[in-house]
Amino acid sequence: MPTIARPDFAGRVAVVTGGNRGIGLETARLLARGGARLSLWARDTLRLEAAATELADMTEVHIVQADVGDEQAVQAAARAAIDHFGQVDILVNNAGTLGPRAPVGTYLASDFEAVLRINLMGTFHCCSALVPHMSARGYGRIVNVASVAGKDGNPFVSGYAASKAAQIALTKSLGKEVATTGVLVNAVTPSASPTDIFGELDEDRKRALLANVPMARFVAPEEVAQMIGWLCSEACSFSTGATFDISGGRATF
Repeated sequence: MPTIARPDFAGRVAVVTGGNRGIGLETARLLARGGARLSLWARDTLRLEAAATELADMTEVHIVQADVGDEQAVQAAARAAIDHFGQVDILVNNAGTLGPRAPVGTYLASDFEAVLRINLMGTFHCCSALVPHMSARGYGRIVNVASVAGKDGNPFVSGYAASKAAQIALTKSLGKEVATTGVLVNAVTPSASPTDIFGELDEDRKRALLANVPMARFVAPEEVAQMIGWLCSEACSFSTGATFDISGGRATF
């Protein structure tokens, strides 16, 4: 990958949900290299502890075992992060789930709701917990990790696609809502990346995932993190409520 200028996050505190693996962990690494202190929220305590151990060589790391789909757990995590650091400046809503693969008609309503609970309600809960704090301080950067599936859909994962489309809509609405407060809210829409969310991929599944990607490859988590990093930085100063595509040409809107 080409050498890219490192954003300066000195003095900033960042919350990264799902920051213990995949795109979330790569984003946490980038933020740490830039000088941010980190609060990582996730359900898997062992992976949280492993991520914290790795990142502790670069910055101060605070971890919270939390399910973002649980409003009370998120409110408690936000209080814990603010109590620990005294502030939160950056929120990366990365925690997510793919859910089952099934056609509508056999896709269970309970499974559909479970995906919305994490991907959409989780983002809403985290924003609800931290936006008032950021607005009161007059500064904030929020990045919602959506998906190209939220733009043009994917077959057999209707819950995931619907949740990501709603996440994009929430980004647009909230970005306009807080536009004069110093808090900027944006989304990124990656195409498929080789992370745990997809599990083990056989060759047929890989071909299906890449069939609509003109660049004919997966996007690396590091590439997505670079885009997120700019959106988390002070260099991003006049973009809010926007959706930033990183899909290798699959979506051009």
